[in-house]
Amino acid sequence: MKHLKLATLGFVSTLFGTSILLSTTVFADTIKQDEQSRLAALAKFTKVISTVEKYYVDDLKLNEIIDKSIEGLLGELDAHSSYLNEKNFKDLKIQTDGEFGGLGITIGIKDGALTIIAPMEGTPADKAGVLAGDIILKINKQSTLNMTIDEAVAIMRGKPNTSLTLTIVREGESKPLEIPITRDIIKIDSVYTKVIENENILYLRVTNFDKNVVDKTKEALSNNRDVSGIILDLRNNPGGLLNQAVGLTDLFVQDGIIVSQKGRYEDENSEYTATQSGTISDIPLAVLVNGGSASASEIVSGSLQDHKRAIIIGQKTFGKGSVQVILPVDEKEALRLTIARYYLPSGRTIQAVGVTPDITVFSGDVPHKANAFMIKEKELKQHLEGELQKVDGKKDNVKKDEKVKNAQEIKKDKEKIITEEDLLKDLQLKSAVDIIKVLKIKQK
Repeated sequence: MKHLKLATLGFVSTLFGTSILLSTTVFADTIKQDEQSRLAALAKFTKVISTVEKYYVDDLKLNEIIDKSIEGLLGELDAHSSYLNEKNFKDLKIQTDGEFGGLGITIGIKDGALTIIAPMEGTPADKAGVLAGDIILKINKQSTLNMTIDEAVAIMRGKPNTSLTLTIVREGESKPLEIPITRDIIKIDSVYTKVIENENILYLRVTNFDKNVVDKTKEALSNNRDVSGIILDLRNNPGGLLNQAVGLTDLFVQDGIIVSQKGRYEDENSEYTATQSGTISDIPLAVLVNGGSASASEIVSGSLQDHKRAIIIGQKTFGKGSVQVILPVDEKEALRLTIARYYLPSGRTIQAVGVTPDITVFSGDVPHKANAFMIKEKELKQHLEGELQKVDGKKDNVKKDEKVKNAQEIKKDKEKIITEEDLLKDLQLKSAVDIIKVLKIKQK
């Protein structure tokens, strides 16, 4: 019996040893096959390059063929990865480090088309009437079909006070529109606030996520401590700095994950969490978004939605939730490469999906019966004096300097207050005000 046990153990040991040997052999064979496959692929690539160099109708130098190959490779990966040749890399540095003339739009590739994510408020593109979702068909007379984002940006950037024309395709228009725009130095006020008239609701507009967003928002909240509700407007906000998106969300969320970043390698993964310090958790919050809300805007709105901290109102966002880095090839050239994607607290991704509002509201005016006398008290006197002139045929007795003073006061008020008349021109904002009212009732 003892000999039988020893024989059995010996047999098991032999099987175990054989299993290890087979596993090692299979692993070695797999590595060998992978290496052979890599060598075969490189050989194929080299042969294609050699064939193009030898037989293509135009005389292309080897470095041109390599550049085109790299451009094609990066362009096929995703809409945001690209090859930055010497000129594009230089343009990127100018964009990052210095002032330049531009239109004030953020663009992306959506469904294969060069699409305007959002015009920035107060910029030449915004004033010219460009809208989020417009598809750029031509820049001047040059077609954008197969044009990369970097190529488009390079054409649109230029000296201030020079002009170009965008030919755009817009939903609802029967034919393409031609929009002339004059370039200018792009300077944007990233955060500003107003108060909703008669409602004690703070309107907080964030136009883009530059380095000042969190500090400016804290200042605005500090100056308006007694408000009974907050509307955070992220419409047409194309994004910006991740740390500012995280910081803004942290102002309203007490704990938990705000956003996580996951890539191919573990060292590219990270989580950004909320802190309790300075959190505003007791004031009702509504967030406005639309198709021009992208990247950092989607992180803020999506995270607040997952934490059930805010009601999201408007239209589905753009869907830009990937992380790009600039990886230099040498001193003159670089790759812009997608290395990770953003994930919201619930685990859902933003990329190509976007954030769906809790309440979908399309842009436009509030349906209402026009009231010619819906005017502010300070405008009433001036309005009635004009009406008296129509009846009596008398000349205007109001002094010129008094008229100027009234106009200045009205303008100053409009910079600080959103009136009932303003709300009737913005259905999404009016809906946000109504939602805040409901949340206030529920809170009581």
